[in-house]
Amino acid sequence: MKKSINQIVENLQKGETMLYPTDTILGLGCDAKNGAAIQKIYALKKRATSKSFIILVDSVKMLQDIVEVPELAWDLMDLNEKPLTIIYDAPKGLPKELVSEENTIAIRLTDDLLCKKIIGKLRGPIVSTSANFSGDVAPQRLNEVNAGLLTQVDMVLDECKDFVPHFTASTIIQLSEDNQVKIIRP
Repeated sequence: MKKSINQIVENLQKGETMLYPTDTILGLGCDAKNGAAIQKIYALKKRATSKSFIILVDSVKMLQDIVEVPELAWDLMDLNEKPLTIIYDAPKGLPKELVSEENTIAIRLTDDLLCKKIIGKLRGPIVSTSANFSGDVAPQRLNEVNAGLLTQVDMVLDECKDFVPHFTASTIIQLSEDNQVKIIRP
């Protein structure tokens, strides 16, 4: 039975994890403001907590509520041909489990309609990390997701069944307050 956006958001607010389609690949996610849920994602992926996650936001306003967005970031988002994740300095209002040791956070302004609906109804960002165990290849389709991971995630959204990725991953850059750009993943 397909879950409504309201049901998905209610479950996320309770600290549940989800496997869901993103604007790039299948992702594991949770409410990005719930430290316990973030810890569940780390455990699920068997990922070191020193490696932070990407979060997705649905609007310019939500992005600006979390970080100071340098002018260069707007130009880079406009010019990039595929989804762009930017690592920003000094995020505000996020749990310590999500912010890197360097006090940075990776954020992507998503174009995916399902993600936008979930984020909008949740009224906050969601965690977005590949649907695989740390170090394994990121699956492109639901039938490629490790069965052990599938049994541990709280929700697998029905939209995953027919998901075909348009991109294998987002471009990731780090943008410092002084407009220095470092390409992390092309």
